[in-house]
Amino acid sequence: MKRAPIVLPIRTGRSYAMPGMTAVFKADGPETSDAYCVSEWWLEAGADGPGPHFHEENDEVFVILSGTISLLVGEQWIDAQAGTTVIVPAGVMHDFRNRTGAEAGLLNVFVPGGFERQMPAILEWYDKN
Repeated sequence: MKRAPIVLPIRTGRSYAMPGMTAVFKADGPETSDAYCVSEWWLEAGADGPGPHFHEENDEVFVILSGTISLLVGEQWIDAQAGTTVIVPAGVMHDFRNRTGAEAGLLNVFVPGGFERQMPAILEWYDKN
């Protein structure tokens, strides 16, 4: 089946609000034949991200869209400014947060796709904690 092109301006897509951050999913599931998932993550000033975690079978690409994002990659924290690309292979511990006094955003590509299916459980976890 032939897929249609997708054109979405910044901050548009399927949005999920969590404390201190908002995820905006641009393309996933049927739109990419589950090959990848693309999302923006916007963090308020001083906001923590999801916490340290890893994915057994998925690589992640992070591109900083604005501001400075602190990324944990393995055991090292990196302060990445707008324009920086960080690639995290499957099985590597990672996290992100905004340690600055201004909003910051990053683009995430999750390969292969499927991450979007975890969002309901993630939102439920935030509601309970």
